[in-house]
Amino acid sequence: MSETSYAEHCALMRFVGIFSGKWILPIIYHLIEQNKPVRFSELGKVLSPITQKELSKQLKILEKNQLIQKTIYPEIPPKVEYQITALGLTLKQPIQNLGQWMDVYEKQMCENA
Repeated sequence: MSETSYAEHCALMRFVGIFSGKWILPIIYHLIEQNKPVRFSELGKVLSPITQKELSKQLKILEKNQLIQKTIYPEIPPKVEYQITALGLTLKQPIQNLGQWMDVYEKQMCENA
């Protein structure tokens, strides 16, 4: 099987292709924990030191994949909010499981590094 074919057919490779950005999982998890609309500026503060450019880029990826919803209010200055979608909420348990795994095995991994 060629590399391209493997990447196309392997669910884990497709997952990594979407969720490999450094900030993707922290953004998703914060929006899951809030489970209400969150302003762009609040996300920037919570996820510091993320840059506005990087935050904007990651939010576009999440919106494209229907994991978050963006709402723009017709105000001056514009008010923009982001909220986790029902699809995005399905990631809560898998993300928590990864965190628990890290709690258990992080020390072991660092001992051998």
